[in-house]
Amino acid sequence: MNLEFYQNLFAERIGGKEFGLKTELYKFAKIKLAKQNAKQKYPDVKLIDMGVGEPDAPADKAIVDVLCRESGLPENRFYSDNGILEFQEMACKYMEKVYGIGGLEPEKNIIHGIGSKPILAMMPALFINPGDISLMTKPGYGVLGTYTRYYGGEVFDLPLTEENDYYPDLTSIPEDVLKKAKILYINYPNNPTGQVATKEFFEKVVEFAKENEIMVVHDAAYAAVTFDGYKPLSIFTVEGAMDVAVEIHSLSKAFNMTGWRMAFIVGNERVIKAYGTVKDNTDSGQFRGIQKAGSYAINHPEITEKICEKYSRRFNLLVDVLNEVGFNVKKPKGTFYCYAKAPKKAGDVVFKDAQEASTYLIENALISTVPWDDAGAYLRFSVTFEATPEEEIEIMQEVKERLLKLNLKF
Repeated sequence: MNLEFYQNLFAERIGGKEFGLKTELYKFAKIKLAKQNAKQKYPDVKLIDMGVGEPDAPADKAIVDVLCRESGLPENRFYSDNGILEFQEMACKYMEKVYGIGGLEPEKNIIHGIGSKPILAMMPALFINPGDISLMTKPGYGVLGTYTRYYGGEVFDLPLTEENDYYPDLTSIPEDVLKKAKILYINYPNNPTGQVATKEFFEKVVEFAKENEIMVVHDAAYAAVTFDGYKPLSIFTVEGAMDVAVEIHSLSKAFNMTGWRMAFIVGNERVIKAYGTVKDNTDSGQFRGIQKAGSYAINHPEITEKICEKYSRRFNLLVDVLNEVGFNVKKPKGTFYCYAKAPKKAGDVVFKDAQEASTYLIENALISTVPWDDAGAYLRFSVTFEATPEEEIEIMQEVKERLLKLNLKF
């Protein structure tokens, strides 16, 4: 018996017989390798990691205290299935308090998820048959697209370009694609561009969805992470959005609860019911103690406000530094990402794309970013680098000095 028979059993959706055999390095593997090379080359120089896509601080102590209190209670030991009513009720209050969306019913319009990623992964199970299409903004978070392909569907990319202010051009979609499209995925405030939505943009999205009978999935993971006068905005501020949309909210970014895996989906009652059916056959719910800690968190949005104050302060420093060394960037009004056109050269070294520029920055300046080459060559700088408030200015000065030495050209 061939003990590696399983190689012939792997499904085509993950690569079939070739699964695991390819030697090509993908983006984050290349970043990891570049970091290793840089540390070997400069063992005494600290790497400044501005590529991290998660908060640098732990959850607020009060949230942790709730989990500690609830985790040992016997009534919390059971499966939670599609969630506890306490969290759903608090999520309704959160939507009204933070986004001004009233009239939601906790048992009809909201169900929790074990993080927003699993919710996005389940969405195609609700709508996609072989040959159906999901419309996806690009660059972006590709989970919904991956699962669309798993179910035999196709993905049509909507590039986010500077020329269109990093919004998708919905008028560019061919008629034959529209006929097959069932889902439109959007994400605002946007990762990686940092662009925020306007009510006018959401109005266009809702109108587009109604005209073409397409379901909108709004990934609102960064919706509460805003500053400089931009208020958190939900697609449900638009009349009629509840007929064509669902919105996914995460506690990861807004409450520093990345590893806790806590989120919720809100919106159209029938879609929420369909999601609940798929979820009920996929997982048994998040631990009740975490849901209760999450309930506390979303009942205290002032926690998010303090987090946003830190990111805003760091952005002020970062944007000034990047512009001083040759980049041309503006402070975003949401997320913790700064999206910048990649340099074309460093001295006499020419970069063919953002990946090469990013690798060069890591190996020669020990500054880590995330490259994006999906709609032009860009680097994503994150302000979630580890630092105390007292260290922030010092680190930014170090970033400036290291980048100046590279003689970057744009």
